[in-house]
Amino acid sequence: MSKSRAKVSKIKFLKLLVLTVPKERHPVAHDTVMGIKHKTMLQVGITGGIGSGKTTVCKIFEILNIPIYYADDRAKALMVSNELLREEIKEAFGQEAYTEEGQLNRPYIANIVFNNQTKLDQLNSIVHPAMYKDGQRWHKSQKNGPYTLKEAAILFESKGHELMDKTILVVAPKEVRIARVLQRDKATKEEVLARMSKQMSDQEKIPLADFIILNDGKAPLVPQILKIHDKLIDINQKTLGV
Repeated sequence: MSKSRAKVSKIKFLKLLVLTVPKERHPVAHDTVMGIKHKTMLQVGITGGIGSGKTTVCKIFEILNIPIYYADDRAKALMVSNELLREEIKEAFGQEAYTEEGQLNRPYIANIVFNNQTKLDQLNSIVHPAMYKDGQRWHKSQKNGPYTLKEAAILFESKGHELMDKTILVVAPKEVRIARVLQRDKATKEEVLARMSKQMSDQEKIPLADFIILNDGKAPLVPQILKIHDKLIDINQKTLGV
């Protein structure tokens, strides 16, 4: 069998396996305020170091119909669409922070913050409050499911995990992560290691996480994810007395 046909077959099998989860295991949770029922969903953060494969894990959660807020994608969008945020970034980093077409000048910003922790902290202090408000609006807008996922590369570094009900950490051996990024980004090993050094190590993050998913290319992902999925549903039910 060719590699392409094997890949398609694997995807079909994955979808079939995941979709066998009974729909009644997705209860609609509510809390009651002043006699009025309001649906409640757990907020779950999911993160992992560069090359850990957290995006692959999120895609499986998507098949389970779990809403996912991709923080990095939303941050990029907000830095262009949010006028107040644009002005704060220009004030902190200069007019060159945006192109003449109004797009964020990513190379310019990256060149400033990559080796300057003070400037990186300043950028985060500007962006994170807007991100939090946007994320909360998004979470409250979700109508179905027992929980939502917030995917963020620096969930622990930014203290964002403190705002979550539960957290999931995706881990993989360092050499596996390096190989993945080398193939994906066409970067040098030195560049990958430099990017890794900007993030907390798995050893630092593991004690902070409620759930761990091993994505080393050997351990099956689906059983791990389904186990966590069921546990989060149980937590949601017990919290609300369902």
